[in-house]
This record gives sequence, C-alpha cells and structure tokens, in this order.
Amino acid sequence: MAQAFLKIVAGSKQGLNVPLPSDGPLVIGRRGGDLVLEDAMISGRHLEIRLRDGGWHLRDLGSTNGTMVDGRLVRDTALRPGAEITLGSTRLVLFLAEDNETDGGSASPPSQLEIAWLLDEELVELKGASDKTGTPGDVIGQDLRLPPGIIAVLEVVAGQDAGKVFRFTRGNVTIGRKMGEIPLSDPEVSRRHAVLELFGREMVFLRDLGSTNGTFHNGRKVGVTRIRSGDTLGVGKTVMKLNVKR
Repeated sequence: MAQAFLKIVAGSKQGLNVPLPSDGPLVIGRRGGDLVLEDAMISGRHLEIRLRDGGWHLRDLGSTNGTMVDGRLVRDTALRPGAEITLGSTRLVLFLAEDNETDGGSASPPSQLEIAWLLDEELVELKGASDKTGTPGDVIGQDLRLPPGIIAVLEVVAGQDAGKVFRFTRGNVTIGRKMGEIPLSDPEVSRRHAVLELFGREMVFLRDLGSTNGTFHNGRKVGVTRIRSGDTLGVGKTVMKLNVKR
C-alpha cells in the first residue's frame, strides 16, 4: 500500500519530513513521543497518528490548546492526502507515496518517498550527479537535532573496528570509509556509505547512499528501512549494533 510522511511547513522544524510508521502510532508532543516539537503551545503528548482500517487517523490526546485539521478543531478524525494539521505554531501536511523500499540487488537512486525523507536542503542534483565511484550525487550533511532526552550509540561488534562505540551527537549521522560521524577502517565500505536519521526512539531510519557493496539490516540488503534499538547494521565486512534509549 502507499506509505505516508508528514512535511512540516511551519514551525521550529520547518522543512523536515517525517515518515509515518505502519506498525504503530506516531506520537507528537513537546516533551514526549516520537516527534518532539519545542513549542509552548503544544502539550507534552499532544496527538497521535496511526494507520487504521486502511487509512490514516489522527487522535488528539487531550491537549490543552487543541488540534486543527484543515482549519477545523478535531478530537478524532480520518486524514485525507494533503490534509493540513495545526498544533501550536506548527503546521504539517500529510503526503502519500508508493513504497519503493529495496529488498535485494544493487541499491538504486532514491525513490520519491526516499527523497521525501530528506530535508529539502539536503538534495544536491540527485538526478544525473555522480562521484568518481559512480554513486548517486552527494548529500549535504544538514544537521538534524537529536531529540531531547535521547541517547543513541552505534557499537561495532564485528570487523576491523570491533569494540569501537560511536555516540550520536545529532539526529543524522553518516557511515563512511574513514569519514563521516561513523568513520570505519573497512576497505569494503564506501566513502559515503549510509546514513542513519533519528527522529525519536522508535523513529530511526537507515538509508544506503548508493554504496558499492550495499547496506544490510539484520542481514537483509536494503535501500531505505526503519530500524529499532537492538538491530544490526552491516556495511562491507563490518557489523554494528544500534542502541537507543531515553
């Protein structure tokens, strides 16, 4: 079925695109939840959005200032594609896109859904651009703030760098050969191999950056996938384990 994401069109995180999970709710709030928004008009746990009966539904969690959908105050409502959600000074728009997650074979250039998961400012001539290794065009390392209270580490459990532990200092970290926030010694790792994007404890995404030898999630080759604390990531001959906690 079509997958969905929210685009923040106004507010402190304007420009951010947040994928919606199909296996549970996305909770938005000022202090808790999967997407944390720093806005005094937003309640600690303000609303949730989940897939129900084949469609996306929004439920206000008893917020103080309420939630509006398309200019109407709501408590529990179905969301149509293009619906505009307002909470505090933040406005989000619901978008749908076909699921093009790769399940094997060589990683392809980002699909429309994968591109939607990037910050708008991160896109640099993805179509037609390539570096000397023939990988898709580079992506700017735009900072994504680490959600408050989240501690995330990546531990190398196998490979040349076994034993090393890398702690996230921001919400998006790049894995690469001797570069990026996760620099590895493995010669089978591409210069810019993959990126991890962390929006919340249960909202972590792994994305291959057109690597030569592919990126693996729990032993399965992927292009873009949602991962969880305790999962393993494989690049080249290196295996890492993700640990996320509050």
